[in-house]
Amino acid sequence: MVDSSKPRALLSVYDKTGIVEFATSLSQLGFELVSTGGTARVLSQSGLDVIGVSDVTGHPEIFDGRVKSLHPAIHGPLLARLESEADRKGLEELNYPPIQIVACNLYPFSDAAMQEPKLEDSALLEMVDIGGPTMVRASAKNHRNVLIVCDPSNYDEVISTIKQSKDVSKINLAFRQKLALEAFEHTAAYDAAISDELHARWVGRPEQSGDKEIQTQRLPDTLISAAHMTHSLRYGENSHQAAALYIDPKAKGNHSTLVTAIVEGGKDMSYNNYSDADATLRLCRSLSTDEWPETPHACVIVKHNNPCGAALASTQLEAYQAALASDPESAFGSIICFNEPLEEDTAEAMEQLFIEVLMAPGYNGKSKEIVMKKKNRRILTIESPENRLSPLQRILVKKPIEGGWLVQTEEAPVIDWSKAKVPTKKQPTEQEIASMKFAVRVCEQVKSNAIVMVQGTATVGIGPGQTSRVEAVRIAARRAGEKAQGCVLASDAFFPFKDGLEQAAESGASSIVQPGGSIRDQEVIDAADERGISMLFTGHRLFRH
Repeated sequence: MVDSSKPRALLSVYDKTGIVEFATSLSQLGFELVSTGGTARVLSQSGLDVIGVSDVTGHPEIFDGRVKSLHPAIHGPLLARLESEADRKGLEELNYPPIQIVACNLYPFSDAAMQEPKLEDSALLEMVDIGGPTMVRASAKNHRNVLIVCDPSNYDEVISTIKQSKDVSKINLAFRQKLALEAFEHTAAYDAAISDELHARWVGRPEQSGDKEIQTQRLPDTLISAAHMTHSLRYGENSHQAAALYIDPKAKGNHSTLVTAIVEGGKDMSYNNYSDADATLRLCRSLSTDEWPETPHACVIVKHNNPCGAALASTQLEAYQAALASDPESAFGSIICFNEPLEEDTAEAMEQLFIEVLMAPGYNGKSKEIVMKKKNRRILTIESPENRLSPLQRILVKKPIEGGWLVQTEEAPVIDWSKAKVPTKKQPTEQEIASMKFAVRVCEQVKSNAIVMVQGTATVGIGPGQTSRVEAVRIAARRAGEKAQGCVLASDAFFPFKDGLEQAAESGASSIVQPGGSIRDQEVIDAADERGISMLFTGHRLFRH
């Protein structure tokens, strides 16, 4: 029997965490409970008096529960403006008691979309909630009269607030707005997840194709993004800037990404820490492939988003020593990443170096204990299959600009080395070509204009982010010192003039890899021939702005 003198709460949740306790508290506070399907059963089995939605609407649930709450007897009370005399009278004439609290969360579409084996479209579409988002949005729209609760973590605060206010109708507007905003964000993220997954299924993700034309065709007409804040950061790039860390819903539930990595030791990660760690992890993943079976261990050292050292070696310790030797001065206060679990001897070798962040798939023996002797070091565990970082995958990246976004696919350099051309008289040796393949991987992760000098599979000098390519060569050579002699040099774009090559030759480079494609290519080739330098054209530019 409906008691119109009682305040009414509508409870319809997929995630039933805490719902019995919440409903019990509401009942104790004098609320009449209205509920749907599974939620009603759970509450009834817990001994609570519950009015079924069908009893309110006078209409049974139909089509296996597809339609249950979409009815004026539900949405009239949710949307009625109680401050309006006309709306109040309308409810009375219809005999619809007001609904003052709604607890509703939605079918787990994202979880269903990530299921393995993959759900058929028909099964996935059953996880598209219709009544739930409608109730949530209606309640949030009418938040002056309806308290909407989407997150079970808010149940206790809602009960506490009701008790303090004595009367739910007297709860302040600021609290109502807070819950309403969370509700709108909840449904927006839900819709974003649906459109993202259906776009992937029906059109295809741009990053899932290696063909640029297909990638372009698959770019979404509307760019939609939804992420959840995990926590605020101390500040942004500078102390006057606010910042926070957000997680992509698809990354939730594992520790295999930077955002979800297990963080231990030191102060909380800062905005700059995460930014630099992203660049470090990206390059380390790029080097964590099976292309170099004799040198499987990768070490990458990054400072201010640019690598100052990277190396592949037969042991982890050798990789670390070679990467550090590339630029030991810049490595002070750096971020370091290894593609395999940290070994004790490597940890001991790092003891005296000031490190901001250390990343690895795991930590063997006492390596973590050794590293964490320094109090301010942050240790990140990037969980990985078989304890080895997964190779870098093609992804879709978004860059904000004034008034909008730039969107592009991004991946490790995909170069068909069988089609690379040697335009010089001197041919590069097999060893130099192997070094070129390594140098190109590193160069792609360095800010343009970029020059990378390598010996074997270790950087010896890096010239990052210069407005002049010849100046980038000078910087790389200065950092390499004597190790520039006989090095392989990689350039992220063509040499527009021969002066860059001349500077490379003067510095000691014996072989060069670059995209080619300049109108002055022949001048550069002639300059290389004059100096006995071999050169390879990849036809693949590697700008990183």
